Amino acid sequence: MNESLAQDLSLYQIALGVQEPPQQLCLSPATLLSLVKSQIDLLIERQIQATVWVKLPPGKIWYSELTRYQSSVNAANVIYNCQLIERRRDRNSSSSPSPIHIKAREEFRTEKTLINQVGVQLLPNRSLQREYFLLVLSPQFSSLIVARRPLKRRKTRLLPRTNTTKTPPLLTITTLENKVIQEVLDGIKQQVRTPAVSAIAQTDFICSTTPEPALISQLLAQQLQRQNEVNRQIITRQLGKLRQQNQQLQKKEQLKDEYLSNVCQELRTPLTHMKTSLSLLNSPNLKPQQKQRYFQMLNTQCDRQNSLISGLLALVNLERNLAGMALETVHLSDIVPGVVSTYQPVAQEKGIMLAYTIPTELPPVRCVSGGVRLIVINLLHNSIKFTTNGGQVWVRARAHGDYVQLEFRDTGVGIAENEIPKIFDSFYRARSSATEDSNAPGLGLTIVQQLLWRSGGSISVKSKLYEGSSFVVQLAIARDSVRI
Repeated sequence: MNESLAQDLSLYQIALGVQEPPQQLCLSPATLLSLVKSQIDLLIERQIQATVWVKLPPGKIWYSELTRYQSSVNAANVIYNCQLIERRRDRNSSSSPSPIHIKAREEFRTEKTLINQVGVQLLPNRSLQREYFLLVLSPQFSSLIVARRPLKRRKTRLLPRTNTTKTPPLLTITTLENKVIQEVLDGIKQQVRTPAVSAIAQTDFICSTTPEPALISQLLAQQLQRQNEVNRQIITRQLGKLRQQNQQLQKKEQLKDEYLSNVCQELRTPLTHMKTSLSLLNSPNLKPQQKQRYFQMLNTQCDRQNSLISGLLALVNLERNLAGMALETVHLSDIVPGVVSTYQPVAQEKGIMLAYTIPTELPPVRCVSGGVRLIVINLLHNSIKFTTNGGQVWVRARAHGDYVQLEFRDTGVGIAENEIPKIFDSFYRARSSATEDSNAPGLGLTIVQQLLWRSGGSISVKSKLYEGSSFVVQLAIARDSVRI
């Protein structure tokens, strides 16, 4: 046969072209596999000796069914393993015939338990590349399953994005009608390379049997049984996913409950101190110095309450709006020096040496609008707060691959190793007992982490107790921007 005429011959279309074509089905690969298994079950239970024409999807699970058949039926069954051949032109000679490379399925070719396997080379064919079939011929029973992978839709920017990970259904025809089977057999014969046709028994190209009604009924029963098995597997997987989703929801609810419990505890603490101070102020025997101390306690706890509520509102607003916040392109040299200068008086008051090194030639970075300033404020504030008098704080930046690293290093009290994983949790105040400032809400590092997650950045911490800490922020470089 002329190979150019065979390139678009489709066995699926041949089956549809019969005067009374069988019904088309849209099946998942799992359901198609269940059809194959049900036919093999019937052949095994009835010990039917059959000739099998086959071209199945890749994967040992498909060809293991043929192994199961041959190992269960004591007969010299012939299996014609059909494979497409691919012609590639020899680059060294355009006039000479091109060599032929056979795309054999390794999992089938290396299956040692298969006997009487005949590799059949089919002519190059674009349609058959997307088609699979299982054709059974025997004196008692003949059947056909032919499936076709639909063409992939062309990608277009006008169409919304769809889930491409889901396996598309296969267009499938399954039939026991002799006329349809014979037409498909004739199509296979046209596709077989001419030298190989003479080596195949001509009777293996003929379907002349009508299946017994009992066999049809048994096949239908096998298919129903297999389909029920597939349905059970699907239900089990769905239940597993629902169970996992339920566990995730329960975990979120638990975290929410813990968060609300922490909020209530944080709000209750300053109120308790204020109530204690007020009750002591009612004492008639208080000295002026004691009254002054209790008034100062009230003032401190009011500031703490205000700081806590402001921090909570800032965090709630950030989490609510973070996903919709736009990213902006900024230069660190435009932001960091200004923030550092505002903290210079605080550092000088504590006798802390505060310095920064931000090269102006650093590439711009992308971050949530206003995010870089918030990140610098929170980290610089912590570095100064937890550095004792006479200490040092440095802010440095440098390019590192696709990121710009911004480091905040201090010679402060440091963080215990077991505390480092907790410092980004809401309301966690590490090292607070070592400092005079215990009024902070413990939300600064949580806000920093949220901003970096949205911006595609990250933060890492190195610290040693009583020797200092180093916080390193990585911000992605904005490659599409050029500074003017």
